[in-house]
Amino acid sequence: MDLSITGSQFGMSMLLIAAVVIGAILLVRNMIGSNAEKLSEKYKGTASASMKKYPEANVFNLSSTFWRLGLVCSIGLAVLAFSWTTYEEKVDISGYSLDLPDDIEMESPRTAEPPPPPPPPPPPVIEAVPDEEVVDEAPKFKDQTVTKDVANTPVKPAEKPKPKPKPKPKPAPKKEVVDEIFQVVEQMPRFPGCEDISSDEERTLCAQKKLLEYIYKNIKYPTIARENGVEGTAVVSFVVEKDGTISDAKIIRDPGAGCGEEALRVVDKMNGLSAKWTPGKQRNENVRVQFNLPVRFRLE
Repeated sequence: MDLSITGSQFGMSMLLIAAVVIGAILLVRNMIGSNAEKLSEKYKGTASASMKKYPEANVFNLSSTFWRLGLVCSIGLAVLAFSWTTYEEKVDISGYSLDLPDDIEMESPRTAEPPPPPPPPPPPVIEAVPDEEVVDEAPKFKDQTVTKDVANTPVKPAEKPKPKPKPKPKPAPKKEVVDEIFQVVEQMPRFPGCEDISSDEERTLCAQKKLLEYIYKNIKYPTIARENGVEGTAVVSFVVEKDGTISDAKIIRDPGAGCGEEALRVVDKMNGLSAKWTPGKQRNENVRVQFNLPVRFRLE
């Protein structure tokens, strides 16, 4: 059961509650005022004639009734306040397109002017060193005379080296099966949300619209880019896997000032959606497809 109300409905409800409260006050006031003459005649000539307030006209007797009325009004205001809902504005994507040229050129990001070069170092100070006399010391020779009789020392025959064992043949490396990544297939991958449409062409257009609405609803213009007036189109490349998940997302065009990183963040966020992409198909089999997504940053 949807209890959400808009701002205009909330304002009308506030006016209705105020009207009920004011009406109740006026009703009680008129009732007491109409009985004023009757009460004066009733208590005329009695000891109670000098009373400033008659018991029938004492509004404090209705305090419990007014307390309940105020409680009902406060509960109604609380319910209306919690039910007040603001709806998001629709994203205008009429001027955007997912078409990209075949050759995507990398744009060099804008950078600030280089800082000035540091000042040159001070010239070296040459100090005069007094001449010192160098005394060459005579080299000392050690006695290296051999006193052992080398002729009578038996000579051991040289041992033949043992043959080295033959190395074991290395096992053949296992070939890793890597699924091919396609760029163009018979059925390109689609953003979720349009599976109930029967026509392929209408389903593709609907998926492109849903994708653009998701991008420009979650994108946040970087503060640095906004302050420096940076505009441009960032292009993020990613692979739609066979199960509809997103992998290998990377920036292939970046206007700078954090625009490319922001587009990459929004693309990585797609894996957290409740519904996954519809994978691409080639010969009725799910295949991995590379998808290039342009994200335009433009200041109003």
